[in-house]
Amino acid sequence: MDYLLDAWIKVFTFLQLLQNGQKSLQVFIQCIKLVSKQSWPSRKALSTNVNPSHMLSVETLTSSVFLDKRRNSVTAPDPEIIVTFKGKQLMLAAKHSDGPTDQDLVCSDESFAPVCCGKEGAEPEANSHTVQVCDIVAVRTAEDEDDTQTEKKTKQRSQMDQYAFTVSFVRKTRQHQWWCSDVTFHCADQELCEQWVRATNEQLSSLTNRPKSLLVYINPYGGKQRGERIYEQKVAPVFRRAGIFTDVIVTERANHARDHLKTEANLDKYDGVVCVGGDGMFSELLHGLVTRTQTDHDVDQNQSDAELVPCSLRIGIIPAGSTDCVCFATVGTNDPITSALHIVVGDSQPMDVCSVHQKDVFLRYSISLLGYGFYGDLQAESERKRWLGPARYDLSGIKTFLCHNLYEGSISFLPAGDNVGHPRDKQPCRSGCRVCQHSKDEHNEMSGEKEKPGDDSSRGWKTVQGEFIAINSASMSCACPRCPKGLSPFAHLADGTTDLILVRKCSRLDFFRHLLRHTNKQDQFDHSFVEVHRVRKFSFQPRRHELASPEEQSEHLKTTGFNPKISAQTSAVSSWSCDGEILHQAAIRVSVQHQLIRLFARGIEEQ
Repeated sequence: MDYLLDAWIKVFTFLQLLQNGQKSLQVFIQCIKLVSKQSWPSRKALSTNVNPSHMLSVETLTSSVFLDKRRNSVTAPDPEIIVTFKGKQLMLAAKHSDGPTDQDLVCSDESFAPVCCGKEGAEPEANSHTVQVCDIVAVRTAEDEDDTQTEKKTKQRSQMDQYAFTVSFVRKTRQHQWWCSDVTFHCADQELCEQWVRATNEQLSSLTNRPKSLLVYINPYGGKQRGERIYEQKVAPVFRRAGIFTDVIVTERANHARDHLKTEANLDKYDGVVCVGGDGMFSELLHGLVTRTQTDHDVDQNQSDAELVPCSLRIGIIPAGSTDCVCFATVGTNDPITSALHIVVGDSQPMDVCSVHQKDVFLRYSISLLGYGFYGDLQAESERKRWLGPARYDLSGIKTFLCHNLYEGSISFLPAGDNVGHPRDKQPCRSGCRVCQHSKDEHNEMSGEKEKPGDDSSRGWKTVQGEFIAINSASMSCACPRCPKGLSPFAHLADGTTDLILVRKCSRLDFFRHLLRHTNKQDQFDHSFVEVHRVRKFSFQPRRHELASPEEQSEHLKTTGFNPKISAQTSAVSSWSCDGEILHQAAIRVSVQHQLIRLFARGIEEQ
């Protein structure tokens, strides 16, 4: 019956692999005992990656670990060295001119069984899973692990495998999610175990981009009020495993984190700041860190044409809010463990930031959506219904849509160059985006120019007037789980521009079609009443006039079907929604600050 059970396990495992489709094989070595009974041939006869220590040299692990999917084998970077799974045993072969020399390795997990084997003689490199040293989270010995983790492993442990070390590394899955996986190796030689641990840690210490100390702010009230629990249960264990020191502050009021960063925090102690919360919490850190940086460098933020100093510290985002738009648009998922691992490996993603001014007064910074009209009204309405939680956005959206307000004004903008593309060019911003990388040179060339919106003809500014349902500025795609495409699907994160979207006067049905296309694959800009521009700066001036006379109201009702007092408030002034916060000043000037901050992210990776 044992062989029937073993065969059933193999068939079941194979069916699981077929069901998972393109998922990477979840084949990981749990425990490997090194049995050093035979001696290796002379060092000269072997590859340089093998030493007389009766195992692969330390360079093997610290460079790459290959897990062959077809032959169930682990291959060193040198193709002449291979570890092959054979049933419940492993065979280590070192090939050289005199032929292979094998040494048995026994798997310590008695329930281990191979998955599916391919044809003999297949190239190991063709179907291999590689773990780079930059994806290693940490390496630790058995003594460093928690008692609860090692209780099962140490049970009935023999004398020969009393020494062990565990390598924790990033395992990437579909939907841009990352997990932290472990590989544990056992051996009887303490010196050999320490050699591997020491060499791996030396390689990790050479990665200077990794943070060693972080300042963490937790918003206990954002989203579904799960910020503290998410951090303690999911994020803190990852930071501890990676050996990152953290100072944690649980905020007690609105703008607590912003005020602490601006005045009290000793930023010299930290390699980065982390927020656990939603987009509002991230906005607090953004304003606090940018303001602190400009204050330290004597830069006046009230000057709209001032060249702001980029922040030296990176910002990490642990999603725990209602929407988490910034995290989703820069990582591709709203998973706390994934975000924590991006912080651990030291990823760095530059980001543009829009500065918003009214005349010579600084108002706010924006990194995602700056919306006037429809989104401004929606934000104002939802603020009055915060007690409803995330459902307030749906109810407020329906009410705002039915009101169908129109707002009259003029908008002037400075178009970006052709080298940064167009909002409809079908080129999304992805990890290692060439448009964002090459935009720095052009930004340096234009840094000395001071354009003013009043000098349209000589400076290239353009002006558009009319009645608008919505005026939106998207500095990123603004994608989120509720709207996977985002407001501007092909906006870039760090190209020094923002996508200006103008939705002119139209019927409710046409506007509904425009909104509906945000949820499907159709082009939401393919409407006669919608125009979109990629700009570096823009300013908006609302048109204010007296309330329409009864005759004008009657004529407006005949031509449009809406009473201006009730549904088409052309004389009214809306407010701006700035990353989830309300700006009541309608007349504003916006400038894109090129790559002002950096996040612990790498952009959305191609899959």
